[in-house]
Amino acid sequence: MPVFIVAAYDKTGKPNAMNAAWGGIYTDNTIGICISESHKTTQDILASGAFTVSMATADKVTECDYVGIVSGNKEPDKFAKAGFHATKSEFVNAPVIDELPMSLECELLSYDKESDFMTGKIVNVSALDSILDTDGQIDPAKLRPVIYDPVHHDYLVIGEKVGKAFSDGKKLL
Repeated sequence: MPVFIVAAYDKTGKPNAMNAAWGGIYTDNTIGICISESHKTTQDILASGAFTVSMATADKVTECDYVGIVSGNKEPDKFAKAGFHATKSEFVNAPVIDELPMSLECELLSYDKESDFMTGKIVNVSALDSILDTDGQIDPAKLRPVIYDPVHHDYLVIGEKVGKAFSDGKKLL
């Protein structure tokens, strides 16, 4: 599963972040994530109506794991202790984590308290030049996103190309 770092501002404007592995793109411009209402980040999102989602990366796996094992309800300086710095999104009232090279900037669409399912409208995708290919597209080999293996509780890096989507299956037509 992808490892998302979900970030939001609290009511005082302080950034907070959490690690969430239960989510993905829901529609072309919508993301869906299952996060419990008990998380401080969830409460911050519900109050502010906005959030960012960054992919955890191989070079920041320690920091990304930290924001997943430490609660913002118990550690008020969790974001800073992870070594993260925030730049306010130009598109939504949420922090973009400077140390993570890609971010989805989202407006909250809905949150279902029974299922803990949150949806957000992707308003902007920001990416550092260092992870872009020659066509200006995000290059997964440069991004080095991390996935979570829930069976072994490991983080794995994505990178090896094994086929071409919407093409390889045509051999069987």
